[in-house]
Amino acid sequence: MNEQEFAELSAGAALHALSPDDERRFRAALAVHPEWRSVARHDADAAAALASVVEPVSPPDGIRSALLARIAETPQTDGESPTADGEAPRGSVRPIPKDDDRDAGAGTLSTSGVAEPAAPSPSSSDIDSAPAGSRRGRRLLFVLAACIVLLVGIGVGTVVVNGILDRPAPVVALEQIEGSDDAQQASVSLDGGGTAIAHWSASLGRAVLVTEDIAAPADGHTYELWFVRGDGAVSAGTFSVEGGHAIAELKGEMRPGDAIAVTVEPDGGSPTGRPSSDPFIVIPTA
Repeated sequence: MNEQEFAELSAGAALHALSPDDERRFRAALAVHPEWRSVARHDADAAAALASVVEPVSPPDGIRSALLARIAETPQTDGESPTADGEAPRGSVRPIPKDDDRDAGAGTLSTSGVAEPAAPSPSSSDIDSAPAGSRRGRRLLFVLAACIVLLVGIGVGTVVVNGILDRPAPVVALEQIEGSDDAQQASVSLDGGGTAIAHWSASLGRAVLVTEDIAAPADGHTYELWFVRGDGAVSAGTFSVEGGHAIAELKGEMRPGDAIAVTVEPDGGSPTGRPSSDPFIVIPTA
């Protein structure tokens, strides 16, 4: 992704108008290119300035009860709406610039070195690989958007509400970590050319992994996250890769001294609760 392409995503992010996939691309690019934070900050300031000139409007009486009643009548399904279109080196730990459980049994996972990955070689897909079509959320989101349009009276309301409600949980977690006083990050460059960046906050006990330019696992397999703790490993959930990149929040509480690792496991995660392969990503946090 070049800076011009990032600038286009940044403008959409400032208006909360990105799709979940574009939001992930935007956050991944921002993590890999911290020098672009000034672009995102400028766009956010511009959006705030535009919003400040709009006179506030008091909602009509009864709008809250009407909205809740409409939500209660709407079937809340999980289906998506159809679309119109068919050894790795350790990075140094550094604070993030302010500018800009399945608690399984212990496995034997070493952080002294990283074995060759059992995963396929990293993909040449860049972070700018855009998914086909726009994936929107549940029908409930459309009901909420429609109600907001009636309330606000302009189409911008739909964009803002959908942008806020559709934001992926890992993206929200990453923002909260970056906003904490003790936010830190560390990165490793993989043998095949990919990059993995861990973001964490000890005070929040949370961590997020951002990857760029790594291939999806082979059919029937998935990537599994681990907190490496002493001589053991605790599963922190699985994640998928789209277009060579991913943002995944580690499940469970991160503890001081934990390392963050990724292994290739069968679909659904390791059946034993312990790593079944050597990690191809290991990022120390201490």
